[in-house]
Amino acid sequence: MESTFLGLIEQSIRKNWELPALTDYEGETIYYKDLALQIAKLHEYFKAGGVQKGDKIALCGRNSSNWAVAFFGTLSFGAVVVSILNEFDKASVEYIVHHSDAKVFFTDTAIYQKIDLESMPQLETVVSLDDFSLLHGKSKKLKSFFANADEYFKKTITKDFTANDIDWHKEDKDELAILNYTSGTTSSPKGVMIPYRSVWSNTKFANENVPFVQRGDDIVCMLPMAHTYGLAFEILKSIALGCHVHFLGKTPSPRIIKEEFAKYRPKLVIAVPLIIEKIVTGHIFPAIEKQPVKTLLKVPIINIFVRKKIRKQLIDFFGGQLCEMTIGGASLNGEVEKFLMSIHFPFTVGYGMTECSPLIGYISWKEFKSQSCGKIVDRMEIKIDSDNPETEVGEILVRGTNVMLGYYKNKEATKEVMLPDGWMKTGDLGIIDKDGFIFIKGRNKNLILGSSGQNIYPEEIEDKMNNSPYILESLAIEEDGKVVALIFPDADAMEQHQIEPKDYDAFFANIIKEINQTLPGYSKISSFRIQEEEFEKTPKRSIRRFKYME
Repeated sequence: MESTFLGLIEQSIRKNWELPALTDYEGETIYYKDLALQIAKLHEYFKAGGVQKGDKIALCGRNSSNWAVAFFGTLSFGAVVVSILNEFDKASVEYIVHHSDAKVFFTDTAIYQKIDLESMPQLETVVSLDDFSLLHGKSKKLKSFFANADEYFKKTITKDFTANDIDWHKEDKDELAILNYTSGTTSSPKGVMIPYRSVWSNTKFANENVPFVQRGDDIVCMLPMAHTYGLAFEILKSIALGCHVHFLGKTPSPRIIKEEFAKYRPKLVIAVPLIIEKIVTGHIFPAIEKQPVKTLLKVPIINIFVRKKIRKQLIDFFGGQLCEMTIGGASLNGEVEKFLMSIHFPFTVGYGMTECSPLIGYISWKEFKSQSCGKIVDRMEIKIDSDNPETEVGEILVRGTNVMLGYYKNKEATKEVMLPDGWMKTGDLGIIDKDGFIFIKGRNKNLILGSSGQNIYPEEIEDKMNNSPYILESLAIEEDGKVVALIFPDADAMEQHQIEPKDYDAFFANIIKEINQTLPGYSKISSFRIQEEEFEKTPKRSIRRFKYME
């Protein structure tokens, strides 16, 4: 059972039968035995609805115990999970459900009320993630089963249900497990095909490299479960170990984090840079600039005790039992990293991407090297496409168990990144030092990370801006965790419509407002600046993006 992902999960459920597994924010707790029972019930619903092994089942909703039940229930039945961020806009959700060929759709009732079923003609069933009620069903047999399910389960499955009654799908290592879409727009979605071997490899590595986390420990889930980073290390790792997952339920603001982490006191915290950066820059930096702390930090010997006190306060902020904070998704602010290392805060920065579900690089905080993102993980290889990988920056290539099968129904995109010899182009630029540490120097993908770990693709925002006849060129960049637009107006169009430069700000404010209505909440443009001169270009006429991101 150790050699398969579903085997790991099934083994954990059997071993931790009487332990708590999942708790919703201010909600009920599901024990491992309850998780097994709800999965068994879900399988009966699938059978009644005519679901077959290999069918696609979409999930789109806020983090919850029911989301996790639907996820594990789908995989253990032999169907494929299509995970969709609940913050995607209506059109993107509809497109992904349709493009993925999803037969069943689990979603929050609030999301269901906004979508148009006619745009997803292949969809047969919609089930509420709020309470597993039937929201839409084409099958009369399934409607009848839902109506009489309670009575059916009383007579059959719920009576004396034990671990011996678990009957799950037996996976093949290269079998498709998850379709995770890296893009939320209808113009260029890419469904990453994640096989079971990748999910198993990520879960096994996490369990073997966080020895301080044990069965029964509390884990706080604050990243989106539809994102591979949060899913792999807050959910899959935790359930495979027999941990108790608590869903945060709210946006992870410093106040919410402090309150909730004080309750559960986790040993491991999975975070994106923005979370720790907000706390350090918003709370700690202002405090150490005040007297007498500022002076004491300059006094030899005494400053050691001051830094120890600051370290303790920061660990207490996360509940007091923190053994390690693993940061991923984007690079950590250099000033924040330098400060955290100066107080010996137990943090490390990893490296991953959806196409590897997501793990590529990791190292324990005790071995972490400044500005790096760990070493290549087990069952993976890495190389730099340059003549001297230690000093000359080149594209990072990876190969191994974690790598995806390709992009769903997109052979061209797959061919662009998957090389014939098994190496995959990451789109990231970097070097590897003599000790094997990975240093990312730039990102071809220009990815921006949202506040809760969502992927924001600036090109997609720029496409929308450039659709305006009044915008000649644009850039979407990240500043202080927010999306900022740089706009170079089309002078001819502005003159033709008699819009004077003094009125530019008010005019473009309305255009940005209209564009924001077409974007998910996490990628909306927070502010904009007018560029007086054309953007600097490469010989190929591409904007030198890095010039505007300093």
